[in-house]
Amino acid sequence: MGGGTMNGGDVHANTNTEASLKRSEVVIGRCGVPEVTLNSGHKMPMLATGTASFPFPPIEDLKKAILDAMEVGYRHFDSAALYQSEEGLGVAVAAALEKGLIKSRDELFITTKLWCNNTQPDRVLPAIQESLRKLKLDYVDLYLIHFPVRLKEDILDMTCKKDEIFPLDIKSVWEAMEEVHKLGLAKSIGVSNFTCKKLTDLLAHAKIPPAVNQVEMHPVWQQKKLRDFCKEKGIHVSAYSPLGAKEWGFDVVLGNELLNEIAQAKGKSVAQIALRWGHEQGVTLIPKSFNKGRLKQNFEIFDWQLTEEELQKIASIPQKRIATIPEFVFPDGPFKTFEEFWDGEM
Repeated sequence: MGGGTMNGGDVHANTNTEASLKRSEVVIGRCGVPEVTLNSGHKMPMLATGTASFPFPPIEDLKKAILDAMEVGYRHFDSAALYQSEEGLGVAVAAALEKGLIKSRDELFITTKLWCNNTQPDRVLPAIQESLRKLKLDYVDLYLIHFPVRLKEDILDMTCKKDEIFPLDIKSVWEAMEEVHKLGLAKSIGVSNFTCKKLTDLLAHAKIPPAVNQVEMHPVWQQKKLRDFCKEKGIHVSAYSPLGAKEWGFDVVLGNELLNEIAQAKGKSVAQIALRWGHEQGVTLIPKSFNKGRLKQNFEIFDWQLTEEELQKIASIPQKRIATIPEFVFPDGPFKTFEEFWDGEM
């Protein structure tokens, strides 16, 4: 498999990574990928591949991409009801078992997410049951609230009007998430796109704390305040768009001059520099590629390190959130500005 020459010992000895984790232990898992122990007690591979793509790919294309990723060594796959990728992921898992790429479903870590039209307490259980039906699985390893909002029940994507978006009743919805966990349908539960303020609100009511907060994070949006808060609370951070979401028209990471200079000096790709930086911050990375060559390249970040000088240079990059989520902001809606939606974390 790709990445077979990795030196796992170097990763375990990397103090940059270990110092940034709290209440968790990094070990080298299958295929050479480090795993973190979540506050739920379950281990999660710290490198995933995403499945979000627009326009939505045919199931066969998604199946091929996931099987390619498995051949490279990926065992963590990030899905969501919004992405319409659950069915393709389920088909790929069944094919991997049939081909012998994996011996059992337990070798995989599967994440999916509760879409905002189902963020009501009586809709959470039916929503995960529908996701499991599409995935052809008995459980997911991680189930996340996708955004801290509620949408009208017939809104299946991010296209909504001001009167179709509502504040989230986090207490009642999280209680339903806890029930999903107790039923064994999700081994771990968590959130996505939650700010420090919204996490504080959740933790005030939670009997089971969120295991993960999946957020935008990369060298141009480093999320230090949020990462420090999550570290203090024992919540693991996963990074979506760790390469800056070039697919969505944002080239701020791969086109960054400093990152390109570091990449050239080290003989690495800019993507590898950005991913290695994220790994050294102790977060789980979720890059998305359907290209097997790039899947291999993204995988090969564990047998080398950035220098202290390089880390300091990256820390000085001017910061800018890319995913402001304008779809949920209306001048006369419940979230009137980006600052309000993100609780000032801009």
